[in-house]
Amino acid sequence: MSTPGINWSRLVAWMAANVDEVGEPTGVSLISGGRSNLTYRIETQARPLVLRRPPLGHVLPTAHDMRREWRVISALAGTEVPVPEPVALCADEDVIGAPFYLMGYVEGAAVRSRDETELSPAQARALSERLAEVLAAVHAVDYGAVGLGDFGRPDGYMARQLERWGQQWTRSKTRELPEYDRLAARLLRRLPDRSPAALLHGDYRLDNTLVRLAQGADPEIRAVVDWEMSTLGDPIADLGLTLTYWQDPGDAERSSIPLAGDITLTPGFLDTGEFAAHYARVSGADLTDLDFYVAFGNFKLAVIVEGIHARFMQGKTVGEGFEHVGASVPTLIARAHRALDGHGQALSG
Repeated sequence: MSTPGINWSRLVAWMAANVDEVGEPTGVSLISGGRSNLTYRIETQARPLVLRRPPLGHVLPTAHDMRREWRVISALAGTEVPVPEPVALCADEDVIGAPFYLMGYVEGAAVRSRDETELSPAQARALSERLAEVLAAVHAVDYGAVGLGDFGRPDGYMARQLERWGQQWTRSKTRELPEYDRLAARLLRRLPDRSPAALLHGDYRLDNTLVRLAQGADPEIRAVVDWEMSTLGDPIADLGLTLTYWQDPGDAERSSIPLAGDITLTPGFLDTGEFAAHYARVSGADLTDLDFYVAFGNFKLAVIVEGIHARFMQGKTVGEGFEHVGASVPTLIARAHRALDGHGQALSG
């Protein structure tokens, strides 16, 4: 059995020794080539499982840490944050060529496109409200009580984030973009004086959740997935990135950024200002400086996308839809500048 990123015979042997309660694996299929980590469905005699591993090639230092994802979903199991069941972690790169972990398969859909999902206006509103509420639940986790007290360093988080993503840009960039350098300098000058501490997802958006849709019922978020960039830090940075992915009606430029789909254009969905306001109501957060965090979200996403583009240029991506990704990087940088100019003030609600 030949599947990119999987050594099937070694995986079968490892599972026999470490996950024998599910019986022999019988098949594997790629769920998502992913613009980051790779996700596979593993069929077994007992039940399906999901395997997560890093991408092929161009893996940046500190990125795509399977142990980190494993640790956070294990800690969150049993909390108010819905996550898949943690099953097993393999740190031995000799098994499939990289560390990986197995988790329970969750029945649900990663919702991205209006064309693929039928939602009534009432369901669309309920789903967008629930997305804000689950984000607030992530930030409300007592991270010390669940064993994540040393999961990150909240003090000085935003300054370190700027430095970290700047380093990632240097390692990933495929071209010179002077507006990136100007943006990094502007963000450094605007750093908040202080910020609260919370558990962060790091890449929170609707298609990083699994949603159960039933006719005539409110959608249910069954699990939050893709925790590879989770840490402890400023929760409004999470919100800012979520809003970066969001597309409001009339925002034609946003449609050229291919990473998050257009599901938020469904009639009934909260727009960015409404979503931020609902999050503030349920979390009690202060969104005074939200424009900075939206700018930072665009900055961070620009760096991530440049890394994806670099992997594509090297022929190291798995799946389709990568050929136009790099063109959105200058757009994201321009949107970040506009947020810092104050054009996103309506987001504060």
